[in-house]
Amino acid sequence: MKALVAFILLMQLPIHRAAPAAPPPPLGCDDPESEAAAEFAVNYINGHSHHGYKFALNRIEQVRVLPQGPNNEILFLELDLLETTCHILNPTPLANCSVRKFEEHAVEGDCDVKLQKLNGQFSVLASKCHSHADSAEDIHELCPDCPLLASLNDTDVLATVSSALNDYNSKTPDAYLRLLEIGRAIKQYHPVRMVNVEFAVAATNCTSQQAKDNLEACQLLPEDQSNFGFCTATMVTEPSQDLTAECQLYGHQLGVTYPHSGQDTSAGLVPSAGQGFINHNLRISHNNPVASESSSSEFPSLLSAKSVAKRAVAKVAQHDKVPHPVGFVTPPPPCPGKIRHFKI
Repeated sequence: MKALVAFILLMQLPIHRAAPAAPPPPLGCDDPESEAAAEFAVNYINGHSHHGYKFALNRIEQVRVLPQGPNNEILFLELDLLETTCHILNPTPLANCSVRKFEEHAVEGDCDVKLQKLNGQFSVLASKCHSHADSAEDIHELCPDCPLLASLNDTDVLATVSSALNDYNSKTPDAYLRLLEIGRAIKQYHPVRMVNVEFAVAATNCTSQQAKDNLEACQLLPEDQSNFGFCTATMVTEPSQDLTAECQLYGHQLGVTYPHSGQDTSAGLVPSAGQGFINHNLRISHNNPVASESSSSEFPSLLSAKSVAKRAVAKVAQHDKVPHPVGFVTPPPPCPGKIRHFKI
C-alpha cells in the first residue's frame, strides 16, 4: 500500500524537461565563414565571366544560412563587387589585381549566390550577377574634372583602337594580333583632347608581313596554342597629335578560352558584345547541374535583386521603426559587412 501511495505522489510531481537548444546566432557578414564563402563565390564568378574585367569583393551585404543536416548547409549571399584593372584573360591572381579607382569611373557588380557547404567544402549551386558604372552625377560631385566612360562603339574609340593595334602590329613583325574586345574607353576634353582605350587581343598564325599580304588567311591560334593579351593606348588629338600603344601577351594558358573569334581592326571593326555600352555587364545567371543539392536558381526574398541604394534605405527605415526600452543599447548589426574599398 505504501508503495502505491508513493507511486501516485511521484506521478503528481511536475516533470522538468530540458529546454530546447537555442538556435545558433545569425551568421554575420564579416564572420570568417561568410568571408570564406564570399571569396569562393567571387572566384567562381570570375571563372564563369566571359567579357570585361575581374571583380573583387567590396562588401557582403547579406548572408542567410539554412541547415540541411550534419555538416551540410545552404548559404545565400548578397555581394557587392568592384571592377579591377585585370581583364578576365589576365593570369594575375585576383589578390594581386588593383580595384579600379573611383576617379576612373568605377564599375560595381551586384551578385546573389547560393552555395552549399558540405563537410567543410563549398560549391556554388546558383548565381545571378549584373554590373553598372557609377553615375556621372556621383563622379562629378566628388571629382568635377574627372573624365567619364565612353561608349565602346564611339567613333573616336574605334579609331583609336584601330590605329593603336595597326601601329603595334607594324612594329612587331613576329605575330599579328587581332582584337577580341574593347574593355573600356575614356574620352577627355580638358586640358588636352584625348582618348584612352583598353582592349583584349589574341595572336594569330600570321606574321605582320603575312597579314599584310593575305589578311583573310590569318586565323587565331588553335585552343592548345592560344595566346591572349591586353593593350592600352592613348590618342591625343589636341593641341597636337600623338599616339602611344602598349600590348602584353600572356603566353598560352591551359584551359583559358575566349568565346568569340578575333576581329580585324583595319576597318575599325569591333565585337558586337560592346556596341552601345560603356562597360561590359557582369551578366551571369548560372545553375550548377552537378551540385549535390538541387540547383534551383530561386533565391529567398531576403536576397531579392535590388539596388544598393534601395537596400540601404530599407535597412535604415526598418531599424528606425524598432522600439527599444529606455537604456537599451542596440548591438551592432551582423549585416551589412565592412566596406573594403569604397561605396558607389
